[in-house]
Amino acid sequence: MTSHPIPVTSTHLRPNPPLLYSPPMTSRHLRSLATILLAWSAISALGALQTYSDNLRVGVDSHYLPLLANWFLEYALPLIVLSVILTLALPRWPVLVARPRNVVLLFVGLVLLFQPAQWLWIAWLRGYLDIASLADLRRLLMKMLLVGWFTTTGTFAALLAVHYWRQARERELAVQRSQTDMANLRLALEEQRMLALRAQLEPHFLFNALNAISALVRAGDTRVALGGIGRLSALLRYALAASSSQTATLADELQFVRDYLDLQRLRYGARLQVRITGADDSLHGIDCPPLSLQPLIENALRHDLDCHDGPGDIRLHFSREDGHMLVTVANPVPALASPNPGAGLGLANTRDRLRRMHPAASLRTGIHGRDFVAEVRLPLAEA
Repeated sequence: MTSHPIPVTSTHLRPNPPLLYSPPMTSRHLRSLATILLAWSAISALGALQTYSDNLRVGVDSHYLPLLANWFLEYALPLIVLSVILTLALPRWPVLVARPRNVVLLFVGLVLLFQPAQWLWIAWLRGYLDIASLADLRRLLMKMLLVGWFTTTGTFAALLAVHYWRQARERELAVQRSQTDMANLRLALEEQRMLALRAQLEPHFLFNALNAISALVRAGDTRVALGGIGRLSALLRYALAASSSQTATLADELQFVRDYLDLQRLRYGARLQVRITGADDSLHGIDCPPLSLQPLIENALRHDLDCHDGPGDIRLHFSREDGHMLVTVANPVPALASPNPGAGLGLANTRDRLRRMHPAASLRTGIHGRDFVAEVRLPLAEA
């Protein structure tokens, strides 16, 4: 008989019914089947050895290999079939053992179906199926009722325990994978956040540095303006290099601030007065976000020198306190000075980048007496 292909239309493209679908055999299934076979082979070997030992003790002539074959065929083979069926069915239909009521019903069905089948199998192997009367049937039932109960119940309990253990292990692995995915996502979001902060900070710094150069150009001092452009080039090289790294040292940041002040001194001249105290060689070993000190100095310039015509008094101080390095920038706030408007982008970005570098790092700002004070707190490595 020849078969004719059925045309495929949208009405035929339906998923297979769950009961007809046969998932492919995986390496896990193969390992389970091999474990079942080895386990029951070992139990058969031990059972045959026990029977052989008992026969020797009572003087019955027997041989080990026939006893092993009988043990494997009568007991192990049916239980291997039962173990394989349960091993394949429980992961595929976990609803069978999802509730205690389902477990009881499954066990009752197993007893009603598998146990009689095992009895008939053993009776057939032993030649007990030649039944001539009801008395023969009664004797057969009495013999078989004592066979297989413990092994069937123990097999079901063991496979059920293995199934629950695998489910718990898979849930634990799923939770671990979920936590790992969440951590990777959080890390990616933090990296994108840091890139966004840098994308804001670098144009902000460039804009303010160019303002200093443009002020010199407007003043008509070409020679000083050209010198300022050279200093700006050096500052931009550091800023570009810093944008590709996660951290810098306080010593590098302090040197960058000195170069930045040299550039601003071309604009402000003798009015720019900055005192730096507490700086020593230990600053080379203390990490901080790149371009974190310059916004503090820039903020001091904007709210001090840009608000009056007199000389400024900006103080930059480094000190240690309770396992932290404190970096303090202070500038006086004249009582009659009008505030210099600004978006506050530099301080906001610095605060955010400090918090993301280390939970213990922080930036606090406020008025103390007649000074505006910005204080950076950095945890020391040895702490």
